[in-house]
Amino acid sequence: MTTELTQRHCEPCTAETPPLKPPEIFKLHEKTSDWAITTGHKLVRTFTCPDFVAAISFVNHVAELAEAEDHHPSITIDYRKVTFTIWTHAIDDLSENDFILATKIDGAYAQGGFAGAGRD
Repeated sequence: MTTELTQRHCEPCTAETPPLKPPEIFKLHEKTSDWAITTGHKLVRTFTCPDFVAAISFVNHVAELAEAEDHHPSITIDYRKVTFTIWTHAIDDLSENDFILATKIDGAYAQGGFAGAGRD
């Protein structure tokens, strides 16, 4: 399903879009288990890059992905650590779009050379 999610695209949501129900969330979370689900119905994950320049490069890459999907995460950069928080703003909850974007961010991190040990 991870591959299936990365090949899909985010669909426009409105306030009438139904949020995912817990069984749907749990099923999708099995494929994005590196992401935490907060009690506020958000996906959160922190990535570590080798250095600050790699962290900024990763953020820029994700910005292009997010823009292409028209689904934008909240991003926090702390030196070489980048934290993404994803939720569907229109419903203030989780939708399938959030899991699609999460898998695409995972793929970008794994394939883009942004991972690696560095110094704090």
